[in-house]
Amino acid sequence: MKLEKLVGNRFRERPSDCIVDSHALMVRGGYMKYVANGIFSSYMPLRRVTRKIEQIIREEMDAIDGQEVQFPVVMPASLWQESGRYESIGKEMVRFNDRSGSPLVLGMTHEEAAVQLVRDYGQSHTKYPFMVYQIQTKFRDEARPRAGLIRVREFTMKDAYSFHTSEEDLKEYYARCHKAYERIYERVGLPEVVSVASDSGMMGGSVSHEFMLLTPVGEDSIVICKECGYRANMEAAECVYHNERDEISCELSLVHTPDIHTIEEVCDFLHCDKKASCKAVVYQRNHDDSYIVLFIRGDLEVNETKLRNYVKCDIHPAEITEESGLKAGYIGPVGLNGDFTVLYDCSLEGMNNLSCGANVCEYHYTGLDMQRDVKKAEYHDFAKIQEGGICPHCGKSAVTVSRGIEVGNVFQLGTKYTKSMNMTYIDSNGEKQYPIMGCYGIGIGRLAASICEAHHDDYGPIWPLSVAPWQIHICAVRADNTVVREYADRLYEELQRRGAEVIYDDRNVSAGVMFSDADLLGVPFRAIVSPRNLKQHKVEIVSRDKSFSANISMESAADEIMRILSEANH
Repeated sequence: MKLEKLVGNRFRERPSDCIVDSHALMVRGGYMKYVANGIFSSYMPLRRVTRKIEQIIREEMDAIDGQEVQFPVVMPASLWQESGRYESIGKEMVRFNDRSGSPLVLGMTHEEAAVQLVRDYGQSHTKYPFMVYQIQTKFRDEARPRAGLIRVREFTMKDAYSFHTSEEDLKEYYARCHKAYERIYERVGLPEVVSVASDSGMMGGSVSHEFMLLTPVGEDSIVICKECGYRANMEAAECVYHNERDEISCELSLVHTPDIHTIEEVCDFLHCDKKASCKAVVYQRNHDDSYIVLFIRGDLEVNETKLRNYVKCDIHPAEITEESGLKAGYIGPVGLNGDFTVLYDCSLEGMNNLSCGANVCEYHYTGLDMQRDVKKAEYHDFAKIQEGGICPHCGKSAVTVSRGIEVGNVFQLGTKYTKSMNMTYIDSNGEKQYPIMGCYGIGIGRLAASICEAHHDDYGPIWPLSVAPWQIHICAVRADNTVVREYADRLYEELQRRGAEVIYDDRNVSAGVMFSDADLLGVPFRAIVSPRNLKQHKVEIVSRDKSFSANISMESAADEIMRILSEANH
């Protein structure tokens, strides 16, 4: 490929709307173009990168007996009605009608399609286990697309679905797939990816893991224990407390707190620590706007995923009206009356001498004793774990919180979809059973962006050889020089003949422009053909990451380049 023919522009200035480096570099390098919010077109360099990622994934899925299939992008709503998700999933799923009025959906995930594909096939226990996978376009109407390809609305994804006759068989295959994912990340140049326990969300199932690239620009919070190595997504990490009571419980006392609303203002006014306070956080259910009042220790934040899973519905921060019966800023557990769901976080269990709202405007209580004053409280884990918190695995106060990008996920789905969609098989005893499912996903574009995020400098991506758009970049410096042009042309043709992936820059531009564009393309090796080098009968070979540089003979340049590429591949 000659660079002058490469569609797409390369430029030096960082676009003002790019908040992460991978997005900025991919726009500057002519990898992709904005179409609409969270929707991009791919130019040739990005398409070559994603094709290589897809091939690596295919090889690893095939190695664990996966069978590649393809599900439709558009599906009848009836499939999702069978599973029960048509009503439960919100605006993320695009719904529409065809010309005959039949309801359809755009595929945002394909569990339903997978069951529909194999339920006629899998009617006998002798057919199990098996796994099917696809690499397909999906559309999810994300509320807040961000960071280029990190979070988009239209995306390409590998998703795989395994079917089993026992939990033991699922667990064994789940472990095999987990190992395959580790190999994938190592092969694409991300061996530092870590696996963390996660929340299953709308997918369902009891066990799930996310594969996270730890990076400050990640949108997920990852909990890691420095002592035992415990790892979990913030959404799934259990909060553990050593709640200690004061020896003496004070009386419950009403205190006038004029024009004070926030927990910070209350604690300043009462001269107490936020840890010695009980605050109310109020939500409403999406489907009926009914109120949920959650009491939690004043210094903690609510983990809305935990709350959502507990109440089994979508929620949103409450709009507290006069008719609600709630006194915003003054809500407390004593004397709270109304048609509310009232919940208590474990951080309050057994605690005493707390401050809290009095359910009367401009008044708070001090001396709250949860055992004495809120006897019927039931406690559950609703809080976000904090930096320095107690590890739920080893019990030590050694938790750290890092940021990460999710680059893959795996789920043990159980029978959630096979039961709802009536997929059955006859077991060896002649009885009907529901197959047990596993699900395994990798976003292709997000993985490409994550590789770029992990491997770049100020000038452009530094692509690992396994996924680089090309292997060798020939720079003909002073292409108007006949000797340079003729030799560079011959080298280009010879490398192509030998099967090397070559991008060739023979434009009549300055060396600065040529090398700047080469940095943006991020090809692992660069062959520089220049008048100065040719006078010495040499070709300069340098690596994009600056770890390698050599002057090789003109006569043996093609041989040496092929040798370098071969060694780098291994």
